[in-house]
Amino acid sequence: MTIVWYAGNVACKAIRYFQAVITYSSTYVLVALSLDRYDAIKHPMKFSGSWQKARWLIISAWTFSAIFSVPMLFFYEEKYIQGKLQCWIDFPHLWQWKLYMSLVSTALFIIPTIIIATCYTIIVHVIRSKTIIQVSKKYEIRMDCGRWKKTVSRGLIPRAKVKTVKVTVVIVSVFIICWSPFIIFDLLQVYGFVPQTQQNIAIATFMQSLAPLNSAANPIIYCVFSTNVFKSLCKFLQRCRPMSRKESPNPTNTQSSSLTEFLTKTDTQQKRKNTLVQYKNRRTEVHL
Repeated sequence: MTIVWYAGNVACKAIRYFQAVITYSSTYVLVALSLDRYDAIKHPMKFSGSWQKARWLIISAWTFSAIFSVPMLFFYEEKYIQGKLQCWIDFPHLWQWKLYMSLVSTALFIIPTIIIATCYTIIVHVIRSKTIIQVSKKYEIRMDCGRWKKTVSRGLIPRAKVKTVKVTVVIVSVFIICWSPFIIFDLLQVYGFVPQTQQNIAIATFMQSLAPLNSAANPIIYCVFSTNVFKSLCKFLQRCRPMSRKESPNPTNTQSSSLTEFLTKTDTQQKRKNTLVQYKNRRTEVHL
């Protein structure tokens, strides 16, 4: 793994297995999240109270991850590489490497990406159709100056669901951006389209480092889209910032503004009373 492996063969297999489980789970949890968003938008009436369905999606994601990681228990083992003991995977034939990388790329990236892309294509179509075509009208009859007033409320998808879809789309996009260079470059290498040079090995190392960046980016994405986090951050910054003299409240200005509001309110009430008295006097004159 680094320079020399000292932990033994059992630890080699166990560590590689759990590394693979975590890698697969980060992908298949996104698949479960996409299926959950699809169900929420496509079938909103059936979605309410679907905690059990969400639980089964997460359990399925971790189960698939554990199953797909089983080959790591057989492939990885202690081997001497250039005279040093390593936790290593080694295939004697090139076709075995091609088969291994093709299966890993299909299970880890290609199939999940197809499922996710299909879900969000349907989600976007449903949101557009419900926004443009399926408009349910609710009529409220009100009396306003002798005219009947009609108000129309559109039966759109709740904003909370749309916002959740946006967050998930960003997370999935970051997942594709982080994983696609690594998968594509490794496939090109194993199929002989990229020569094994020192420069390409450095590029492959950089591509490989992009994959874990996906997990590090997800908390940042949630914080950016969370209004509560931003509100709390703004309140915290306001408390930490010292109040300047210009921002400090002036009791004289406060008292004068309150007095002005009181006088304005009193003047308005007096005008209403005078108008009412004039109206009554006119009605009395008409009757006389």
